[in-house]
Amino acid sequence: MRVVLKLGTSVLTGGSDRLNRPRMVDLMRQMAALSGQGHQVVLVTSAAILAGWEVLGFPPRSRTVAERQLLAAVGQSMLMHTYASLAELYSLKVAQVLLTADDFRDRTRYLNARTTLGGCLERGVLPIINENDAVAVEQIKVGDNDTLSAFVANLVEADLLVILTDAPGLYTADPRSDLSATLIPVVERIDASVWARAGGVGSHRGTGGMYTKIQAAEIATRAGTPVVIAPGDADNALLRAAAGEAIGTRFVAHGSRLEARKRWILAEVAPGRVQLDEGAATALRERGSSLLSVGVRGVDGEFERGHTVRLLGPDGVEIARGLSRYRSADVRRIVGLRGHAIEAALGFDYGPEVVHRDDLVLL
Repeated sequence: MRVVLKLGTSVLTGGSDRLNRPRMVDLMRQMAALSGQGHQVVLVTSAAILAGWEVLGFPPRSRTVAERQLLAAVGQSMLMHTYASLAELYSLKVAQVLLTADDFRDRTRYLNARTTLGGCLERGVLPIINENDAVAVEQIKVGDNDTLSAFVANLVEADLLVILTDAPGLYTADPRSDLSATLIPVVERIDASVWARAGGVGSHRGTGGMYTKIQAAEIATRAGTPVVIAPGDADNALLRAAAGEAIGTRFVAHGSRLEARKRWILAEVAPGRVQLDEGAATALRERGSSLLSVGVRGVDGEFERGHTVRLLGPDGVEIARGLSRYRSADVRRIVGLRGHAIEAALGFDYGPEVVHRDDLVLL
């Protein structure tokens, strides 16, 4: 199982104005336990700005863009150093990945991010993701890390998104003002009644609140990933959520990830065409294989890495569409080549697959 875990500032600080190291140790223990069980974990973390505030001695805060970027730049290194030190206790290796909205909008950057995260997970490395607040401006910001975690869940095709927060989950009303409010254990569909219970934004320590968490849940569930919003201070909250126990509020996914991905690929304009030989066409149709460079006969049209292309059989009939891992100019140079010869031909190598089977839809 592939799990994306989002940790908010309130969880990482325990409601204080500094990082709560004992709590971070326990959260890392849970991530290591999941990894030890054979699961893959991706961490989306907040608290870089607050960490920078701590490092600089808690100066008065004006919340200007320049100040937030400075605090993020100072705090991100401290945050990663802390995570790396804690991960070492459990023999885990970590990788830092900083993203902006453009990494999800631009197809090439999207594919590069997906490849990087996939490589980390294949090698047992824990990717630690944050928005690149040190350089991001309003036009390229995702907005908040709840939303970022939903985008990441879609990017890595996660089986579960767990958002740990300072609230037990979604209630029928605000429990701070309504003593009759009760926890909602399962949300089948996010409708107007759910949004009405969302409330406002978070505290001065973070940017989120229940509203942004429901927003993230809507994004993720529409893409086929279920979501659990649970209290970060509960014993083994992550492990219990991953095991399917009743904790917090679980949002049910709509459809499957495969269906969502198919819709995305098929909706793209595909001016480029890649011609296959008989062997490659048969492998795609009958065995669900990837399209390897050795099975390519020719290329028509121009496209970039990450763009959707049409795959044609020897008779010229379109049999599939998929996302190309190479530019059209590069595919032309590796037509018919086996995987080991690609680097010599291009000077680089994204693998033997021109279109990976995970990025391919048969017609």
